[in-house]
Amino acid sequence: MKRASVISLFLSLVIALTLIVGCSSSKPTPTSELSGRLPIFHAGSLTMPFAQVSEEFNKLYPDVEILTEGAGSQTTIRKVTELQKECGVIGSADYTLIPQLMFPEYADWYIVFATNQMCIAYTDSSQFADEIDDSNWYEILQRDGITYGRSDPDQDPCGYRTLMVWQLAEAHHDAPGLYDKLYEAEGDKVRSKSVDLIALLESGDLDYAFEYSSVAAQHDLNYVVLPPEINLSSEEFRDFYGTAEVEISGKKPGEMITKKGKPIVYGVTIPGNFPNQEIAVAWVNFLLSPEGMAIMEANGQPPVIPAITNDRSKLPGELREYAAGAD
Repeated sequence: MKRASVISLFLSLVIALTLIVGCSSSKPTPTSELSGRLPIFHAGSLTMPFAQVSEEFNKLYPDVEILTEGAGSQTTIRKVTELQKECGVIGSADYTLIPQLMFPEYADWYIVFATNQMCIAYTDSSQFADEIDDSNWYEILQRDGITYGRSDPDQDPCGYRTLMVWQLAEAHHDAPGLYDKLYEAEGDKVRSKSVDLIALLESGDLDYAFEYSSVAAQHDLNYVVLPPEINLSSEEFRDFYGTAEVEISGKKPGEMITKKGKPIVYGVTIPGNFPNQEIAVAWVNFLLSPEGMAIMEANGQPPVIPAITNDRSKLPGELREYAAGAD
């Protein structure tokens, strides 16, 4: 169980990480006067770090109007692929959704840039707040009168990752039938994206919510740190994670995608039809810079350094220095 202050975490880690990685790469500096409108659609869990990245970016490029919009990652991508909304940058909490839902019509590359882990968030007012821990949480959630929330797996990766955590917990804790019990419980509440659950926690309408640890820390919530065997954070347990799977809505109506458990990794891309590619590339360049990655670290989303891409040859030239991958 843990409580974090995002302000002190941000200040200390931005300074530390910038000093550490600053030697290997230089901070982006404006080489031309950029201007224009830059819509950024992103996972709800990227709301705070992307706002901070955008604020720092605007100090370099004050004439760029940045409009950020958070939603579940599937919903975020479908704003481009189905609603045909103009978007300069897509930030997804699951990088695999980019090729699955956007390739080849709307993008042909992605960059993996940050990680996270699943947790159970709660407040001091939650029932059994003084009792819950990483060994008994699944028993407490089954008690009479307990309410807990998760996001919609068809709209938000945190939703299908929650279901994976339940499947993995059933095996890890040797608790037969646990998944079905949690899924079918009267206290199980579903919302479109995980950050929507925060207000319900704070109002007392929920006792617990399945969240990313970064979101819990950013909102100064208590949270149960789940064992690495089930929290989807560790490469060591990749094979075990892969035993969990969830079906979600696919690219076309009626089509389904089977998502298998794996460590949580975020991805970013630029839709190919965005008319002002220069400002989108400049923003992603800043995100991947030491200063941008320090902001991700400070918000509880450890960066992937070097970032990883599916195809370096397809990246804009300015981004290739940050990414490892096939040429």
